[in-house]
Amino acid sequence: MLKIGLTGGIAAGKSVVASRLRELGAVLVDADALAREVVEPGTPGLAQVVDAFGGEIGDGILTADGGLDRARLGALVFGNPERLAVLNSIIHPLVRERAAALIRAARVDTAAGRAVVVQDIPLLVETGQGSGFHLVLVVDAPEEVRVQRMMERRNMTAEAARARMAAQASREERLAAADVVLDNSGSRESLRAAVDRLWESRLAPFALNLAQGRIAPRTGGPVLTAANTDWEGQARRLIARLEAAAPQDILAVDHIGSTAVPGLDAKDVIDLQLTVPGLAAADRIAPLLAAAGFPRWPGIISDNPKPPHPDPADWGKRLHGSADPGRPVNLHLRVARSPGWRYALCFRDWLRADAAARIAYAAEKRRVAELHGVDKSTAGYAADKEGWLTEYAAPRMAAWALRTGWQPPSYAAGSAAGGAAGTASGTAQS
Repeated sequence: MLKIGLTGGIAAGKSVVASRLRELGAVLVDADALAREVVEPGTPGLAQVVDAFGGEIGDGILTADGGLDRARLGALVFGNPERLAVLNSIIHPLVRERAAALIRAARVDTAAGRAVVVQDIPLLVETGQGSGFHLVLVVDAPEEVRVQRMMERRNMTAEAARARMAAQASREERLAAADVVLDNSGSRESLRAAVDRLWESRLAPFALNLAQGRIAPRTGGPVLTAANTDWEGQARRLIARLEAAAPQDILAVDHIGSTAVPGLDAKDVIDLQLTVPGLAAADRIAPLLAAAGFPRWPGIISDNPKPPHPDPADWGKRLHGSADPGRPVNLHLRVARSPGWRYALCFRDWLRADAAARIAYAAEKRRVAELHGVDKSTAGYAADKEGWLTEYAAPRMAAWALRTGWQPPSYAAGSAAGGAAGTASGTAQS
């Protein structure tokens, strides 16, 4: 089941997106609706709210029929961080509990094709829930557009509108949390059309790939793109999801490869290294990674060994990929302190530190990409780089590591490996 987190600032147009996704077949879990439900008359939630504010405003937050006076409560908490925090501490856990129950019930519908669950959460970013979803969708509109909408549609003053906006995450914070940004600076029809395109090109195929436990298909030869400053942020979001998927067995997740080197042109594929205490742990968490959106790539059990480690048995690994057609990922599961694990980290750090190495590697990548531009896969591209990596890169990287005293990360006893990983040590030569 594909889990989508939908959010956006007040008056950004989130409700339009939510409605269209439901029309397309998604199961919609509306946090605003649930927030009203959990404080209906007679609920424990309403009793907690009244009790929490009893000494301060008492029954003044109740209507004549015993319901919650939302306008009164809103006027009291907005602009008052302490009161808002108290209210959120009551409402948010209740909403999450109810949402979880709805999602469990929605699993029954997946066999009928309803394999996409969208949680509409206004405060998703503020409450740090992004890592719990396969994708976070942010509906965005410029601040002035949103203020104008609140003035026209909600009869709010500009000052009141800006106060409501100030109580939420900033636009920059939301965009930093977004896997997909839906622009709603135009018409409602344009926004709905953008949702349709997203559904057809990404969400529906992603859900199908998850259901079938397969990686999103990749076709065509290597295409190098200009270095993208967004790669690092994308990697951070992916890493957070992976760490949440199997926290007991994952020692670390690192961004590696060319997209982890600022300024280096690369294929638009994020490479991540997931560190485990042993390959048994890698096999054990494979189903959890698949459910998180990263199925195993069949048949890949080792790296090509680089000198001075000629024994392929030392280079065992597991390779997973992304089920998301909109974000190709290679996920390398390697054992802490193994040669392949060290090599990936040292190679990245060497390229980050050495401008001449970056220039040389970029030239080699362009040369090989030109040779294999008409290929139907990137296998030939990868194979033809091996000579450069072995003959040119390996000795220079080893010399750099020795000269600078480079060491890979260490893991303290009592980590997820139960101390099995010990302290990682050694340079690129070890």
